[in-house]
Amino acid sequence: MSHLSRLAAAAALTLSAVTLSAHPSAADELPFDRIVNGRYQAVLGDCAGCHTLPGGASFAGGVALPTPFGTLVAPNITPDAETGIGHWSETDFRNAMKKGIGHDGVRLYPAMPYPAYTRMSDRDVADLWAYLRTLQPVRNDITSNQLPFPFNIRAVMIGWNWLNFTPGAFKADPNRSAEWNRGAYIVQGAGHCATCHSPKTALGADKTNAFLGGAVLQNWLAPTITNARREGLGAWSIDDVTAYLKTGANRFDIASGPMAEVVTNSTSQMTDADRRAIAVYLKDLPGEANKATPVAVNDPGMKAGAAVYADNCSACHGLKGEGQPKLFPQLADSALIQQADATSLIRVVLAGSQAAGTQAAPTTPAMPSLAWRLNDAQVADVLTYVRNMWGNAAPAVASDMVGKLRKSLKSGS
Repeated sequence: MSHLSRLAAAAALTLSAVTLSAHPSAADELPFDRIVNGRYQAVLGDCAGCHTLPGGASFAGGVALPTPFGTLVAPNITPDAETGIGHWSETDFRNAMKKGIGHDGVRLYPAMPYPAYTRMSDRDVADLWAYLRTLQPVRNDITSNQLPFPFNIRAVMIGWNWLNFTPGAFKADPNRSAEWNRGAYIVQGAGHCATCHSPKTALGADKTNAFLGGAVLQNWLAPTITNARREGLGAWSIDDVTAYLKTGANRFDIASGPMAEVVTNSTSQMTDADRRAIAVYLKDLPGEANKATPVAVNDPGMKAGAAVYADNCSACHGLKGEGQPKLFPQLADSALIQQADATSLIRVVLAGSQAAGTQAAPTTPAMPSLAWRLNDAQVADVLTYVRNMWGNAAPAVASDMVGKLRKSLKSGS
């Protein structure tokens, strides 16, 4: 059975007749398996994550996307002629995906990750366009550009693209396996993993010399996902990676925050073959090992953190940080715990977190907020403790960093 045939078989159960009846002429223009592949491209790209507001109509837009330069709002991409992309041509759509130029020559911002989508094949882009044309049109007028001056002037993107964007489709590496190349194609293209997981320049572009090396976005850390030993996937097997992508959990970690949404709407709906291909590719990416020296166990902060941990954390995560599989993540030998930046850890302690819920693992364990119970110094101490116990090694957490994030979370920024 071909790759496309497997996709058609997998997606036929979920692609409803109601969806296809919205624009029957569009559906009739291409074979059904092309429409199905288009739907699958939307899954690979997690289009729902940005273009579907929780509780809102599918792909009707409205999700706010905070950036260091201001707020953008994801547009309506249903085929509504007035407020969506119903007046777009297929060429308009291809230019938006591959060049960052929308209808009537409007310059797009890279929050719509065309620097990654440019690597998608013309066939996959065409199929995605055909699928979007089958959606039910939804009238939902969105003002996407809410950036302050001068960033609200779209013409500035001409210079940004000249400096930071090289259009061009993915080129397979002939020295690598078909599986590796499939994983590279998804990660670099539709999956746009670098959009969150690569550190950024002052202009908001991906640092190509630190590909997938981790970045802080919206008060969350998108961690290193190279094969680095401590901070990355070095301790994970290929099966660990595929389990995480399918269920949101493995023996090391449980997806939460933005990644929980990605798992729910995207990776859990991929084929097993594609999840494995992603894992094969990521496990082959070199990464520098964390060379941090553990904070001494007799450090005053470590001693204070041990007491806080015993009283507040050990019941779920274990006295030795061993956790409980698929319920409470282990803290010992954890890549997320040992990231150089502790932003996500601080956020989870202060605000709590809900794990991903998937068909394969519908239980969604939660971490309660401890903001009411622990002050800034206690949060810093307990995180310093878990980041430097049981074989872990990472920089100490400063209480003023905790205070800054606490203030940010309270203000909703």
